[in-house]
Amino acid sequence: MLRRLFLDHPASVGESYVEHFGVAGRFGTRMMIGGMGALVHAVLPFACKTTGSRTIAELHAEMVAKRTAKRDAETQQKTVEYVI
Repeated sequence: MLRRLFLDHPASVGESYVEHFGVAGRFGTRMMIGGMGALVHAVLPFACKTTGSRTIAELHAEMVAKRTAKRDAETQQKTVEYVI
């Protein structure tokens, strides 16, 4: 049960528990900073105009790139040609 709770998801995205902890922690920190920028912008419309949307776009691009790289690696692994 502990394996399922702590290791299955990190393994499904090609990471160890420690790697996943670092990536998820970094993502969470960046989301909080982007959210704080959006809150500042709500009060002071001239400040932090693109902080929230830029953070979202950067995190999305990073996730898509990682997902694409993982899918490409799996596809290549399945289509290895044997030469005799």
